[in-house]
Amino acid sequence: MMEHIRAIGFDLFNTLITVEPQTLQEANARLLRSLLQSGFMLEEDDFRKAHRQAAMDHLSECRKDGRETHNRFWISAALSDQGYQISPDDWRIAASVEAYFSAFLDCCRLIPETGSMLETVKKKYRLGLLTNFTHGPAARDILDYLGITPFFSTILISGELGYRKPHPSVFVKLVEQLRVETHQVLYVGDDPEPDITGARAVGIQPVWTTYVMDHHVPYARGILTGVPEPPDPPVPRISTWQDLLSLLNG
Repeated sequence: MMEHIRAIGFDLFNTLITVEPQTLQEANARLLRSLLQSGFMLEEDDFRKAHRQAAMDHLSECRKDGRETHNRFWISAALSDQGYQISPDDWRIAASVEAYFSAFLDCCRLIPETGSMLETVKKKYRLGLLTNFTHGPAARDILDYLGITPFFSTILISGELGYRKPHPSVFVKLVEQLRVETHQVLYVGDDPEPDITGARAVGIQPVWTTYVMDHHVPYARGILTGVPEPPDPPVPRISTWQDLLSLLNG
């Protein structure tokens, strides 16, 4: 079934790694603390509500055209709501972004057996990573921290590409970087809309990984995270990395 596959692309969050449930709460606390230390006089509850609304507004726009947003725009909009007209490129906002994402390093965990799986498949396939994440440097820090950067011949992050899954351009870029034909790429992801629909739309073979769901692993839920609907039509589904190896060898 998979004899023609020469390369495998992976999603990151809830596919290779999980982020502990308290992460966003801690990240937002660090964000606010950074802004207060920079001299902004903010009322905690009011700022949190404004920041959450700004994030929801920007992420909803992303879903319309696929263009990636960035946290600095959310923070700038939230500060504007609180009476501060501050450019998204202001150094104080940049510092707060770094403070926000510092929480992720403390809270990310590899899904069991991920390292050994990557080591095994790298012997036969070219490996790529394609993830939706607004701040590229933080994503790369996470990969380095968890020790999986060397497994990938290409690492593509939506915050650096300017578009996010399921936009076709990011999957086309993945194929180009892997230097194979589109039909020779397998893409493994947990979220049917961006991962399965996005990959299939450009001719990549998608695989739905449901480890986190099947094993009831607690994880940080994003602002717009909902319960995933199974892909239609169905695609190969895996619940463990052994399932992936069996699929590749079947």
